[in-house]
Amino acid sequence: MATLLRGLVIGAALALSACVRPSAPPPEPVRPEPVQPVRPAPGPVRPGLPEEDVARHRVALLVPTSGPNAGIGRSIANATQLAILDTKADNVRITTYDTAPGAAAAATRALADGNTLILGPLLSEDVRAVAPLARRAGVPVLSFSNDVGVAGNGTYVLGFTPAQSIERVVDYARRSGITEFAGLIPSGLYGERASTAFLRAVEGAGGKVTALETYNRGAPAMNAAIARLTRSPFQAVLIADSATGAVTAVPGIRRASATARILGTELWNSDSAVGGMTALNGSWFASVSDTLYRTYANKYRARFGAAPYRLSTLGYDAVLLTVRIARDWRPGDRFPADRLVDRDGFGGIDGAFRFGRDGVAERALEVQELRGGTTVTVSPAPQGFGR
Repeated sequence: MATLLRGLVIGAALALSACVRPSAPPPEPVRPEPVQPVRPAPGPVRPGLPEEDVARHRVALLVPTSGPNAGIGRSIANATQLAILDTKADNVRITTYDTAPGAAAAATRALADGNTLILGPLLSEDVRAVAPLARRAGVPVLSFSNDVGVAGNGTYVLGFTPAQSIERVVDYARRSGITEFAGLIPSGLYGERASTAFLRAVEGAGGKVTALETYNRGAPAMNAAIARLTRSPFQAVLIADSATGAVTAVPGIRRASATARILGTELWNSDSAVGGMTALNGSWFASVSDTLYRTYANKYRARFGAAPYRLSTLGYDAVLLTVRIARDWRPGDRFPADRLVDRDGFGGIDGAFRFGRDGVAERALEVQELRGGTTVTVSPAPQGFGR
């Protein structure tokens, strides 16, 4: 926010000298007239951002920088700074607004400041609060959520969605000879969408779902679901939970089938310790490639003195997209939203991606296998998209 010029006060010191005769009484002191401050003439109120920013694109970053999610919010903010430095983009100005006190209030400030593109928010409920405000202002929202339910009408989802990950790993498993699939799914919105995606993916790949069990998170409920699951035959089990949750489930599954392949989702790639979870050795999961991420993480650590959150690459790649479009985007104009649906897509730390007409980022995913304390790519991600 720029500071307004409030007035220039000029002070003057007056030096007086008097010639005094020895026999004359001392003269009365002369008091100078007070100097009135010079005030500028009233004029129009100027925009809130610095004058020099008229040549730069104003982009708002809406993330939590306080509260329980401050760590990931600050990591995303750092990633956007790193992307600006790496691209040497001096025509883009990113201002961060804290969504923890209220996403709608943050968006209102961002729009009042003249930002013509919003990156974020992170949480789906915050996206729902921001989207109508941005829509009325004609400002697109590139959210970091993975909830496809918030996409559309000028709001885009950059996050890693479970449906694409599940479809990719199921397809790889089917091509590897697996025909009978079982699913172990936690309750809740993520689980509901994972279940739907799993059923469609198996059917589309020409396989068969022999069992599908849901559970409330917690060992007792999970073990009960596994007991029901193991009454049916299966060659692979999709565990649509975090890597830690999958570790808890594996012993029960192994008691029923020592050879069943364990399948995971994109959630596993968000856990930096997943490679060392020996209980998951031999498991497959689909996610964005880590090839460029390792280089990015080293640069981030060198600059900020800490490891980045895995999801921080969403901020980095959002800036790369913005910088690319900014080449043909005149400062002060509306953001050219039609460029977001370029069928050739965009590239970033997390590989190739493009937005569909539904506003959801379609991503080129690879399949990784947990093997010997690390992850190994068993099916590389495609480099781009065919038309």
